[in-house]
Amino acid sequence: MASLNKVFLIGNLTKDPEIRYTPSGKAVGDLRMAINRRFKTADGQERDETCFVAVVVWGRQAETCGEYLRKGSPIMVEGRLQYEEWEKDGKKNNRLRVVAERVQFMGGSKSGDAKDSHGSEGSKRGSDVGTPEDVSSDGGPVDEDNLPF
Repeated sequence: MASLNKVFLIGNLTKDPEIRYTPSGKAVGDLRMAINRRFKTADGQERDETCFVAVVVWGRQAETCGEYLRKGSPIMVEGRLQYEEWEKDGKKNNRLRVVAERVQFMGGSKSGDAKDSHGSEGSKRGSDVGTPEDVSSDGGPVDEDNLPF
């Protein structure tokens, strides 16, 4: 039997990312997103609907989210749905959340001149979590005049 579990979401963070570490030292980030949908009802009225989604992100992506993202940041998440059940104090709990495989920053810094932890300018365009566009793989600024494309 074929199956597929893939999610793509674009929205804004409803609060700053919460980053914590497992006992083995692996970073785990909790993101809360709001995804807005505007539609017309059967009688022609415009309506807005907001869906709030919990996202978990792991490893270096989690650390980078904590470093660069803030409440209101627009992001795209590619991942999969995960359903969990557990019992606490005799009460059964459950949740459905997205496990992020990729988080992409969709907007630039709010102030435009924000500095990251390396002292270089923050990303002004969308970028993948692991490598902000204006920072090279060695952590230094990228000289856009020397790019091969």
